[in-house]
Amino acid sequence: MSNSPQYAPYSPQSIKPHTTTIESLVSRHDVDIHSVRITWVDLVNAIGFRVVPLKSFQRLLASSRPGITVTQCVFGFVINRAAFGFGPVGEYLFVVDLTSMRYCPYAPGHVSIMGWFQDKVPAPGRVLGTGVPMCPRSTLNRIVDAAKSYNAAFLVGFETEFILLKSTNPIEAVNQHGWNSALALPSGTKETEVIEEIARALVDSGIELMMYHSEAAPGQYEIVTGPLPPLEAADALVHTRQTITNVASKHGFRATLAPRLHADNCGSAAHTHISVHPIDSKHPSKFQNQNQSPAGTSDNLITPLESVFLAGVLRHLRASCAFTLPLRASYARMLDGIWSGGTWVAWGRDNREAPVRLCVPAASVDPELANNTPSKNHFEIKCVDGTSSPYLVLASLIGSGLLGIKSQSPLVEQDCATPAALMTEAEREAVGVTQRMPMSWEEARAALAEDEALKGILGDLVDGFLAVGETLDGLLHSPTSEAERVQMLVEYY
Repeated sequence: MSNSPQYAPYSPQSIKPHTTTIESLVSRHDVDIHSVRITWVDLVNAIGFRVVPLKSFQRLLASSRPGITVTQCVFGFVINRAAFGFGPVGEYLFVVDLTSMRYCPYAPGHVSIMGWFQDKVPAPGRVLGTGVPMCPRSTLNRIVDAAKSYNAAFLVGFETEFILLKSTNPIEAVNQHGWNSALALPSGTKETEVIEEIARALVDSGIELMMYHSEAAPGQYEIVTGPLPPLEAADALVHTRQTITNVASKHGFRATLAPRLHADNCGSAAHTHISVHPIDSKHPSKFQNQNQSPAGTSDNLITPLESVFLAGVLRHLRASCAFTLPLRASYARMLDGIWSGGTWVAWGRDNREAPVRLCVPAASVDPELANNTPSKNHFEIKCVDGTSSPYLVLASLIGSGLLGIKSQSPLVEQDCATPAALMTEAEREAVGVTQRMPMSWEEARAALAEDEALKGILGDLVDGFLAVGETLDGLLHSPTSEAERVQMLVEYY
């Protein structure tokens, strides 16, 4: 009999986030935990935190709503100024989420914890103790909860691409080696030490590390982390990014998530993998049409639930790009012919020139297994980069998919087996591919402003997001030279 561990298939019911508990902090003897980083992510994907000594944190937990007060302008601060519509009056209570605590191996003695921005005192029309409309984490949680009413649950995993720089002025990568190259991770080099320390730190903090490798641009690496429910996946990505940047900093490097540093090299993405699952496959809700046949999928590539979810994602993808590609610099990566998802609203099985790639599992040699298992498909959303907030990315993408599930949207676009840019107009029309992706920052923001359905499901944070984005754009483009603008980009992202 084998003594090998048994692994259940990934599912929303079986996956656990492997965070830690407050009880374990005081009982752990191998690490002296003395500080708690109360952490949040704002509308421009800036990570903020306040450090609270452990004893003070324990005292804080004795209150009925354990948290810290933060100015309501927290979502309006952009680098060194406040965006239009945000001012000095008002406070939120940032209530800690005790299910989100993780060790910070890159900062010995520290743990991090996420939370919810709530009204400090009762506000008209809102229930005290619930997330405020401007809170991205609360918005994502609300959308995921709403999907449960439609018998839908999700798993999310991320690829984190980044470039290790030994200098930001001038921009200089740690090496010139490329995709999956053994030469990019030789023993004894500082970059290999950094990548291995990042890997160990992620595992030690409870995040499932699936693999790491070098990528195609100079000094570029990729960290792949395992699937989690959406909220926990977003939290884990924030922790992953903090681990990467802090370990790199410790060794004198800058790890940047900037979308594309040089026109003659590949960009850096945050490919987002989403699978959609019926909560109860034996008793699907009335909103899940089991008889619907996905367009162009005569070999049953996707399930009916996957079909309506995908239809919603594609219908609102142009607007979602305002969140997934939030900077002008983001659009330097979104081109045809460079394997970054292309410029047409499309999906395709294992098509890396489509913004949504259907990832199908390897075929089983066991016919019984092949015919009697739930779908193991997932969708890779390629039009996402590391300058985006994972909470806003997932709120917009899952929110779009939920709109498709609620309306039982037909999937107009068929499986795109050829890069859309290489098709004739007639060939694209034959497979339902008729819309271009946003080609600029302005175009994506205009698409969001016009998408009433997506704005309706996301709520009031859309206006705040557009306002702070305008301010951020002005600041990032204030330097007079391109070199100075790139330097500023890598210093903040």
